[in-house]
Amino acid sequence: MINLHFWKNKKIFITGHTGFKGSWLSLWLNLLGAEVTGYALRPPTEPNLFTLSGLEKDINSITGDIRQSDLLSSVMVSANPDIVIHMAAQPLVRDSYVRPVETYETNVLGTVNVLEAVRKCNKVKAAVVVTTDKCYDNKEWFWGYREDEALGGYDPYSSSKACAELVTAAYRNSFFNLDDYSEHGVAVASVRAGNVIGGGDWAKDRLIPDFFKAVVDNRPITIRNPQAIRPWQHVLEPLGGYMVLTQKLYEVGPDFAEAWNFGPDDSDAKTVEWIMSHLCNSWGNNTRYIVDADRHPHEAHYLKLDCSKAKAKLAWHPRWALELTLDKIIEWYKAYFKGDDMRRICEQQISTYMKAGE
Repeated sequence: MINLHFWKNKKIFITGHTGFKGSWLSLWLNLLGAEVTGYALRPPTEPNLFTLSGLEKDINSITGDIRQSDLLSSVMVSANPDIVIHMAAQPLVRDSYVRPVETYETNVLGTVNVLEAVRKCNKVKAAVVVTTDKCYDNKEWFWGYREDEALGGYDPYSSSKACAELVTAAYRNSFFNLDDYSEHGVAVASVRAGNVIGGGDWAKDRLIPDFFKAVVDNRPITIRNPQAIRPWQHVLEPLGGYMVLTQKLYEVGPDFAEAWNFGPDDSDAKTVEWIMSHLCNSWGNNTRYIVDADRHPHEAHYLKLDCSKAKAKLAWHPRWALELTLDKIIEWYKAYFKGDDMRRICEQQISTYMKAGE
Protein backbone atom coordinates (compact mmCIF):
# COMPACT_ATOMS: atom_id res chain seq x y z
CA MET A 1 0.00 0.00 0.00
CA ILE A 2 1.37 3.41 -0.98
CA ASN A 3 1.27 5.85 1.92
CA LEU A 4 0.04 9.09 0.40
CA HIS A 5 1.15 11.19 3.38
CA PHE A 6 4.71 9.86 3.51
CA TRP A 7 5.78 11.64 0.33
CA LYS A 8 4.47 15.12 1.10
CA ASN A 9 7.37 17.60 1.32
CA LYS A 10 9.99 14.84 1.02
CA LYS A 11 12.99 15.93 -1.04
CA ILE A 12 13.48 13.37 -3.81
CA PHE A 13 16.43 13.30 -6.22
CA ILE A 14 15.72 11.32 -9.40
CA THR A 15 18.24 10.59 -12.13
CA GLY A 16 16.71 9.94 -15.55
CA HIS A 17 13.57 11.93 -14.80
CA THR A 18 13.08 12.91 -18.46
CA GLY A 19 12.74 9.30 -19.63
CA PHE A 20 9.57 7.23 -19.89
CA LYS A 21 9.66 5.69 -16.40
CA GLY A 22 11.26 8.75 -14.87
CA SER A 23 8.52 11.06 -16.17
CA TRP A 24 5.75 8.85 -14.79
CA LEU A 25 7.49 8.66 -11.40
CA SER A 26 8.11 12.42 -11.30
CA LEU A 27 4.44 13.05 -12.12
CA TRP A 28 3.32 10.67 -9.39
CA LEU A 29 5.60 12.14 -6.72
CA ASN A 30 4.66 15.68 -7.70
CA LEU A 31 1.00 14.72 -7.39
CA LEU A 32 1.70 13.49 -3.83
CA GLY A 33 3.38 16.76 -2.85
CA ALA A 34 7.04 15.71 -2.94
CA GLU A 35 9.80 18.19 -3.80
CA VAL A 36 11.45 16.60 -6.83
CA THR A 37 14.85 17.43 -8.27
CA GLY A 38 15.59 15.65 -11.52
CA TYR A 39 18.99 15.17 -13.16
CA ALA A 40 19.06 13.82 -16.71
CA LEU A 41 19.83 14.43 -20.34
CA ARG A 42 17.21 16.21 -22.42
CA PRO A 43 14.22 13.97 -23.25
CA PRO A 44 15.42 11.13 -25.50
CA THR A 45 12.58 11.25 -28.04
CA GLU A 46 10.24 13.68 -29.73
CA PRO A 47 7.45 13.64 -28.73
CA ASN A 48 8.07 12.67 -25.09
CA LEU A 49 6.06 12.41 -21.89
CA PHE A 50 8.23 14.85 -19.93
CA THR A 51 7.45 17.73 -22.30
CA LEU A 52 3.83 16.72 -22.92
CA SER A 53 3.07 16.71 -19.20
CA GLY A 54 4.67 20.10 -18.54
CA LEU A 55 6.78 18.68 -15.73
CA GLU A 56 9.60 21.17 -16.14
CA LYS A 57 7.59 23.95 -14.51
CA ASP A 58 6.70 21.84 -11.46
CA ILE A 59 10.02 20.25 -10.50
CA ASN A 60 13.64 21.34 -10.32
CA SER A 61 14.89 19.89 -13.61
CA ILE A 62 18.66 19.87 -14.19
CA THR A 63 20.18 18.85 -17.52
CA GLY A 64 23.27 16.72 -17.01
CA ASP A 65 24.95 13.41 -17.79
CA ILE A 66 25.52 10.89 -14.98
CA ARG A 67 28.97 10.32 -16.47
CA GLN A 68 29.80 13.89 -15.34
CA SER A 69 30.64 12.93 -11.77
CA ASP A 70 31.58 16.41 -10.49
CA LEU A 71 28.42 18.04 -11.86
CA LEU A 72 26.23 15.22 -10.58
CA SER A 73 27.72 15.43 -7.08
CA SER A 74 27.41 19.22 -7.00
CA VAL A 75 23.75 19.13 -8.04
CA MET A 76 22.83 16.33 -5.63
CA VAL A 77 24.58 17.92 -2.65
CA SER A 78 22.89 21.23 -3.45
CA ALA A 79 19.47 19.55 -3.63
CA ASN A 80 20.10 18.00 -0.18
CA PRO A 81 17.65 15.12 -0.76
CA ASP A 82 16.08 12.72 1.70
CA ILE A 83 15.77 10.03 -0.97
CA VAL A 84 17.69 9.21 -4.17
CA ILE A 85 16.18 7.10 -6.96
CA HIS A 86 18.64 6.28 -9.74
CA MET A 87 16.87 5.58 -13.04
CA ALA A 88 19.19 7.14 -15.64
CA ALA A 89 20.52 4.57 -18.11
CA GLN A 90 21.18 3.55 -21.66
CA PRO A 91 18.03 1.40 -21.64
CA LEU A 92 17.93 -0.42 -24.98
CA VAL A 93 19.32 -3.88 -25.79
CA ARG A 94 19.72 -3.22 -29.49
CA ASP A 95 21.45 0.12 -28.93
CA SER A 96 23.96 -1.62 -26.69
CA TYR A 97 25.22 -3.63 -29.67
CA VAL A 98 25.83 -0.37 -31.54
CA ARG A 99 27.21 1.65 -28.58
CA PRO A 100 28.68 -0.85 -26.11
CA VAL A 101 31.26 1.50 -24.58
CA GLU A 102 28.68 4.22 -23.91
CA THR A 103 26.35 1.58 -22.49
CA TYR A 104 28.92 0.43 -19.93
CA GLU A 105 30.04 3.98 -19.13
CA THR A 106 26.46 5.07 -18.49
CA ASN A 107 25.06 2.01 -16.76
CA VAL A 108 28.09 0.96 -14.71
CA LEU A 109 30.24 4.03 -14.07
CA GLY A 110 27.09 6.14 -13.95
CA THR A 111 25.89 4.03 -11.03
CA VAL A 112 29.27 4.45 -9.34
CA ASN A 113 28.96 8.22 -9.76
CA VAL A 114 25.45 8.27 -8.27
CA LEU A 115 26.48 6.25 -5.21
CA GLU A 116 29.60 8.39 -4.76
CA ALA A 117 27.36 11.48 -4.80
CA VAL A 118 25.11 9.85 -2.18
CA ARG A 119 28.17 9.45 0.06
CA LYS A 120 28.69 13.22 -0.07
CA CYS A 121 25.13 14.08 1.01
CA ASN A 122 24.12 14.73 4.60
CA LYS A 123 20.42 13.84 4.67
CA VAL A 124 19.96 10.85 2.34
CA LYS A 125 18.31 7.96 4.18
CA ALA A 126 17.21 5.79 1.24
CA ALA A 127 18.78 5.14 -2.15
CA VAL A 128 17.19 2.94 -4.82
CA VAL A 129 19.14 1.80 -7.88
CA VAL A 130 16.90 0.73 -10.77
CA THR A 131 18.28 -2.04 -12.98
CA THR A 132 16.27 -4.57 -15.01
CA ASP A 133 14.89 -8.11 -15.21
CA LYS A 134 17.57 -8.75 -17.84
CA CYS A 135 20.35 -8.62 -15.22
CA TYR A 136 19.95 -12.36 -14.59
CA ASP A 137 22.03 -15.04 -16.28
CA ASN A 138 19.15 -16.15 -18.49
CA LYS A 139 18.84 -19.94 -18.79
CA GLU A 140 15.53 -19.73 -20.69
CA TRP A 141 13.84 -21.34 -17.70
CA PHE A 142 10.05 -21.65 -17.55
CA TRP A 143 9.97 -20.40 -13.96
CA GLY A 144 10.71 -16.97 -12.60
CA TYR A 145 14.11 -15.77 -11.45
CA ARG A 146 14.53 -15.00 -7.78
CA GLU A 147 16.68 -12.24 -6.36
CA ASP A 148 19.45 -14.65 -5.33
CA GLU A 149 19.84 -16.19 -8.81
CA ALA A 150 23.11 -15.72 -10.69
CA LEU A 151 23.59 -12.41 -12.49
CA GLY A 152 24.83 -12.27 -16.07
CA GLY A 153 23.86 -10.94 -19.48
CA TYR A 154 24.34 -12.08 -23.07
CA ASP A 155 24.36 -8.58 -24.57
CA PRO A 156 26.14 -5.40 -23.41
CA TYR A 157 22.94 -3.87 -22.01
CA SER A 158 22.01 -6.87 -19.88
CA SER A 159 25.61 -7.35 -18.79
CA SER A 160 25.96 -3.68 -17.86
CA LYS A 161 22.88 -3.90 -15.67
CA ALA A 162 24.25 -7.00 -13.95
CA CYS A 163 27.41 -4.98 -13.34
CA ALA A 164 25.31 -2.16 -11.88
CA GLU A 165 23.83 -4.68 -9.46
CA LEU A 166 27.34 -5.77 -8.42
CA VAL A 167 28.39 -2.14 -7.97
CA THR A 168 25.35 -1.49 -5.78
CA ALA A 169 26.05 -4.55 -3.63
CA ALA A 170 29.72 -3.59 -3.28
CA TYR A 171 28.85 -0.04 -2.18
CA ARG A 172 26.27 -1.37 0.24
CA ASN A 173 28.87 -3.70 1.78
CA SER A 174 31.75 -1.23 1.73
CA PHE A 175 30.24 2.17 2.48
CA PHE A 176 26.64 1.60 3.59
CA ASN A 177 27.17 -1.60 5.54
CA LEU A 178 24.11 -2.73 7.44
CA ASP A 179 26.15 -3.38 10.58
CA ASP A 180 27.19 0.28 10.61
CA TYR A 181 23.75 1.69 9.82
CA SER A 182 23.62 3.69 13.05
CA GLU A 183 26.68 5.62 11.84
CA HIS A 184 25.85 6.34 8.18
CA GLY A 185 22.04 6.03 8.23
CA VAL A 186 21.69 5.14 4.53
CA ALA A 187 19.76 2.11 3.27
CA VAL A 188 20.57 1.08 -0.34
CA ALA A 189 18.47 -1.29 -2.44
CA SER A 190 18.32 -2.34 -6.09
CA VAL A 191 15.14 -3.06 -8.02
CA ARG A 192 14.55 -5.25 -11.07
CA ALA A 193 11.34 -4.72 -13.01
CA GLY A 194 9.68 -6.59 -15.84
CA ASN A 195 9.01 -5.24 -19.33
CA VAL A 196 7.29 -1.95 -18.56
CA ILE A 197 4.69 -0.63 -20.97
CA GLY A 198 2.34 2.33 -20.87
CA GLY A 199 1.29 5.60 -22.44
CA GLY A 200 3.94 8.13 -23.33
CA ASP A 201 6.63 5.74 -24.54
CA TRP A 202 8.24 6.60 -27.89
CA ALA A 203 11.55 4.75 -27.55
CA LYS A 204 12.80 3.00 -30.66
CA ASP A 205 12.73 -0.78 -31.00
CA ARG A 206 10.10 -1.20 -28.29
CA LEU A 207 6.85 -2.99 -28.94
CA ILE A 208 4.26 -0.41 -27.83
CA PRO A 209 5.95 2.61 -29.47
CA ASP A 210 6.48 0.58 -32.66
CA PHE A 211 2.77 -0.21 -32.70
CA PHE A 212 1.65 3.41 -32.48
CA LYS A 213 4.29 4.66 -34.90
CA ALA A 214 2.89 2.17 -37.42
CA VAL A 215 -0.64 3.36 -36.65
CA VAL A 216 0.38 6.95 -37.39
CA ASP A 217 2.08 5.88 -40.65
CA ASN A 218 -0.93 3.73 -41.61
CA ARG A 219 1.23 0.64 -42.18
CA PRO A 220 1.40 -2.88 -40.73
CA ILE A 221 3.32 -3.28 -37.47
CA THR A 222 6.49 -5.34 -37.82
CA ILE A 223 7.43 -7.64 -34.95
CA ARG A 224 10.77 -9.41 -34.59
CA ASN A 225 10.30 -12.24 -32.10
CA PRO A 226 6.61 -13.23 -32.07
CA GLN A 227 6.99 -16.14 -29.64
CA ALA A 228 9.28 -14.37 -27.16
CA ILE A 229 7.71 -14.32 -23.69
CA ARG A 230 8.19 -11.34 -21.37
CA PRO A 231 6.90 -10.24 -17.94
CA TRP A 232 4.76 -7.38 -19.27
CA GLN A 233 3.46 -4.86 -16.76
CA HIS A 234 2.11 -1.32 -16.74
CA VAL A 235 4.79 1.22 -15.83
CA LEU A 236 2.85 2.18 -12.69
CA GLU A 237 3.24 -1.34 -11.28
CA PRO A 238 7.00 -1.31 -10.61
CA LEU A 239 6.98 2.40 -9.78
CA GLY A 240 4.44 1.67 -7.06
CA GLY A 241 6.73 -1.10 -5.84
CA TYR A 242 9.71 1.26 -5.76
CA MET A 243 7.68 3.71 -3.69
CA VAL A 244 6.58 1.09 -1.15
CA LEU A 245 10.16 -0.16 -0.85
CA THR A 246 11.57 3.37 -0.55
CA GLN A 247 9.31 4.14 2.40
CA LYS A 248 10.48 0.95 4.12
CA LEU A 249 14.12 1.87 3.47
CA TYR A 250 13.52 5.35 4.87
CA GLU A 251 11.61 4.27 7.97
CA VAL A 252 13.13 0.87 8.78
CA GLY A 253 16.38 0.78 6.82
CA PRO A 254 18.61 -2.31 7.01
CA ASP A 255 15.85 -4.94 6.89
CA PHE A 256 14.99 -3.90 3.32
CA ALA A 257 18.41 -2.93 1.94
CA GLU A 258 18.76 -5.66 -0.69
CA ALA A 259 17.67 -6.59 -4.22
CA TRP A 260 13.98 -6.76 -5.17
CA ASN A 261 11.95 -8.05 -8.12
CA PHE A 262 8.78 -6.28 -9.26
CA GLY A 263 6.98 -8.13 -12.02
CA PRO A 264 3.52 -9.32 -13.06
CA ASP A 265 1.75 -12.50 -12.05
CA ASP A 266 2.72 -15.57 -14.06
CA SER A 267 -0.51 -15.43 -16.04
CA ASP A 268 0.60 -12.10 -17.55
CA ALA A 269 3.86 -13.43 -19.00
CA LYS A 270 2.67 -13.51 -22.62
CA THR A 271 4.22 -13.71 -26.08
CA VAL A 272 4.94 -10.69 -28.23
CA GLU A 273 2.36 -11.97 -30.72
CA TRP A 274 -0.31 -12.21 -28.00
CA ILE A 275 0.28 -8.57 -27.09
CA MET A 276 0.17 -7.48 -30.71
CA SER A 277 -3.03 -9.39 -31.46
CA HIS A 278 -4.76 -7.80 -28.47
CA LEU A 279 -3.64 -4.30 -29.46
CA CYS A 280 -4.73 -4.74 -33.07
CA ASN A 281 -8.15 -6.02 -32.04
CA SER A 282 -8.62 -3.23 -29.49
CA TRP A 283 -7.49 -0.42 -31.78
CA GLY A 284 -9.46 -1.62 -34.79
CA ASN A 285 -9.29 0.29 -38.10
CA ASN A 286 -7.92 -2.83 -39.84
CA THR A 287 -4.69 -2.61 -37.85
CA ARG A 288 -2.49 -5.63 -38.52
CA TYR A 289 1.04 -6.91 -37.95
CA ILE A 290 3.66 -8.84 -39.91
CA VAL A 291 6.65 -10.86 -38.75
CA ASP A 292 10.13 -9.63 -39.71
CA ALA A 293 12.01 -12.66 -41.01
CA ASP A 294 15.43 -10.93 -41.08
CA ARG A 295 18.17 -11.88 -38.63
CA HIS A 296 18.51 -9.66 -35.57
CA PRO A 297 20.89 -9.40 -32.60
CA HIS A 298 20.31 -11.94 -29.86
CA GLU A 299 17.51 -11.27 -27.39
CA ALA A 300 16.25 -13.59 -24.67
CA HIS A 301 13.32 -15.80 -25.69
CA TYR A 302 11.83 -16.56 -22.26
CA LEU A 303 11.97 -14.36 -19.18
CA LYS A 304 9.91 -14.31 -15.99
CA LEU A 305 10.40 -12.91 -12.50
CA ASP A 306 9.54 -14.46 -9.17
CA CYS A 307 8.17 -11.64 -7.01
CA SER A 308 7.33 -13.70 -3.94
CA LYS A 309 9.63 -11.65 -1.73
CA ALA A 310 8.01 -8.32 -2.59
CA LYS A 311 4.57 -9.81 -2.07
CA ALA A 312 5.49 -11.33 1.30
CA LYS A 313 7.73 -8.63 2.82
CA LEU A 314 6.30 -5.47 1.25
CA ALA A 315 2.67 -6.53 0.78
CA TRP A 316 3.11 -5.36 -2.80
CA HIS A 317 1.22 -7.07 -5.61
CA PRO A 318 0.25 -6.25 -9.21
CA ARG A 319 -3.02 -4.32 -9.42
CA TRP A 320 -3.75 -4.25 -13.15
CA ALA A 321 -4.06 -7.46 -15.16
CA LEU A 322 -2.44 -7.40 -18.59
CA GLU A 323 -5.72 -6.93 -20.48
CA LEU A 324 -6.53 -3.88 -18.34
CA THR A 325 -2.98 -2.59 -18.82
CA LEU A 326 -3.38 -2.74 -22.59
CA ASP A 327 -6.77 -1.05 -22.35
CA LYS A 328 -5.17 1.79 -20.36
CA ILE A 329 -2.48 2.15 -23.02
CA ILE A 330 -5.10 2.33 -25.77
CA GLU A 331 -7.00 4.90 -23.68
CA TRP A 332 -3.84 7.01 -23.27
CA TYR A 333 -2.90 7.09 -26.95
CA LYS A 334 -6.45 7.73 -28.12
CA ALA A 335 -6.49 10.76 -25.82
CA TYR A 336 -3.11 11.85 -27.17
CA PHE A 337 -4.23 11.63 -30.81
CA LYS A 338 -7.35 13.65 -29.91
CA GLY A 339 -5.17 16.42 -28.47
CA ASP A 340 -6.32 16.00 -24.87
CA ASP A 341 -4.47 17.37 -21.84
CA MET A 342 -2.01 14.52 -21.28
CA ARG A 343 -0.99 15.70 -17.82
CA ARG A 344 -4.62 15.28 -16.78
CA ILE A 345 -4.85 11.85 -18.42
CA CYS A 346 -1.70 10.66 -16.65
CA GLU A 347 -2.88 11.92 -13.29
CA GLN A 348 -6.27 10.24 -13.82
CA GLN A 349 -4.56 6.93 -14.55
CA ILE A 350 -2.32 7.31 -11.50
CA SER A 351 -5.36 8.02 -9.30
CA THR A 352 -7.24 5.06 -10.76
CA TYR A 353 -4.23 2.82 -10.14
CA MET A 354 -3.89 3.91 -6.50
CA LYS A 355 -7.60 3.29 -5.86
CA ALA A 356 -7.26 -0.23 -7.28
CA GLY A 357 -5.16 -1.19 -4.26
CA GLU A 358 -7.52 0.11 -1.62
